[in-house]
Amino acid sequence: MRLVVVTGMSGGGKATAMKMLEDAGYYCVDNLPVPLVPTFGALLVSPGNEIQKAAVGLDIRSDKTFGDIQKALKDLEEQNISFEILFMDASDETLIRRYKETRRKHPIEVEGGILEDSIRKERQILEGLRGRADYIFDTSSLLTRDLKSELDRIFVSSEDYNSLMISIISFGFKYGLPPDADLVFDVRFLPNPYYIEELKHKTGMDREVADYVWSFPETEQFLDKLTDMVSFLIPNYVKEGKYRLVIAIGCTGGKHRSVTIANGLYNRLKDHGSYGLSLVHKNITTQS
Repeated sequence: MRLVVVTGMSGGGKATAMKMLEDAGYYCVDNLPVPLVPTFGALLVSPGNEIQKAAVGLDIRSDKTFGDIQKALKDLEEQNISFEILFMDASDETLIRRYKETRRKHPIEVEGGILEDSIRKERQILEGLRGRADYIFDTSSLLTRDLKSELDRIFVSSEDYNSLMISIISFGFKYGLPPDADLVFDVRFLPNPYYIEELKHKTGMDREVADYVWSFPETEQFLDKLTDMVSFLIPNYVKEGKYRLVIAIGCTGGKHRSVTIANGLYNRLKDHGSYGLSLVHKNITTQS
C-alpha cells in the first residue's frame, strides 16, 4: 500500500496534483481533518482492505489543528504505516498573481488583509512540513502537462525523483525580465528575423525562422557554450540542494531568436533524465 500526503502552499497546485493522482488510480481524500489522518492510515492497512494506492490532501484551510500535523505523521510512523510527503509550492509572485486572477480569498487572514503577509505567514507555518517533504514541486513555471508527466513518472512508474526541476523560458526584454529567473541569457547579438519581411510575423516555432537563426555559425557556437556551462552547473546545484532552476533566454520581443535558442537548449538537455525539464515560451503570443 502506497500512501501519499499531498500538501503545500495555498495556490501551489495541491488540488491539481490530487486530481492527477486520482486519474492515475489513487484513492484520494482531500482536506481531511488532521486528527483523522492516523485513523485513515490504519484503515488502509487493515485486513481485507483492497486499496493499494491512496493520497490524502492536507490544506491549511481544512482545520485549525493543522499545526498538529507533525504529531499525526508521528502517529503514522508509530503504527508502521509508511507514507510519502508531496509538497506543492510556487514563488510568492506566482501565488499573488494566481490569487488576483481568481479573486479568491487567502485562507489565512492577517491584520490589514495584505496578501503578501498572508503568504509569508503560511510559509512560516508550513516550514517544518516542507523541510521533511520527500518531493517538492515548484509550479511557478511548470506547465500542467509537465506536472502530470512528473507525477506519473514518480507515483505510477515508480521512477526516481528528480530533485532538480529545470524550467527553460524564452522571453522578450521589451516586456521585462521573468521575475523568477535564476540565469538570464541575452541573445540579441544574433541577427534578427524580425527585419525580414517574410519572417517578421512568424516565430521561432516556424521552421523558416529557426533555419534562419541557425544559419549563422555563432548561433551553434553560443548553444555549445551555453550547454557546456549549464551541464557544469546542474550537478553543483543538485549538490547544493537547489530544487528549482529557471533559465531565461531573451531577445527583443521574445518571438524569434529566444524561442529558437530555448528550443535548442531544451533538445540538448531533455534526454539526460537526472532532472525534470520544462519549456515555456512566455511572450510568443504577445501582441507587438
